[in-house]
Amino acid sequence: MIVVDTSVWSLAFRRRARPGDEPKVVSLLRRMIKDDQPLAVPGIVFQELLTGVRDVTQTKKLQRLLDGFPLLLATKDHHVEAAKISTACRKGGVAAATVDCLIAAQCISSHSPLLTTDEDFKRIARHAALKLYPIPLG
Repeated sequence: MIVVDTSVWSLAFRRRARPGDEPKVVSLLRRMIKDDQPLAVPGIVFQELLTGVRDVTQTKKLQRLLDGFPLLLATKDHHVEAAKISTACRKGGVAAATVDCLIAAQCISSHSPLLTTDEDFKRIARHAALKLYPIPLG
């Protein structure tokens, strides 16, 4: 399973000036969906995405789009692991957001790489067992 972060979904749902003019990570996500790769959405990412929506119609549309992907709900153990990740990062001189540490903990617990464009996760991965899904450059 591959866990998909807010940064990737946000790019995928963003309107483009020209059709087909999309970032490489969005093309990768589309290909993964087409190839029926197992993808998951952390509950907190689901919440972040819905928080950015302006009206009820858009909220319902976004919910329908994301309904096809399993939702990873955080457990007490995930929160404990997230706190450990935060502490390890802080000791290493990295300020890591609480939400990012929770997403990292869920990925580590499920042995799943994270698909993200958020550079903060690269810094977190230096202090935790977080694996990042590679995004092709070309």
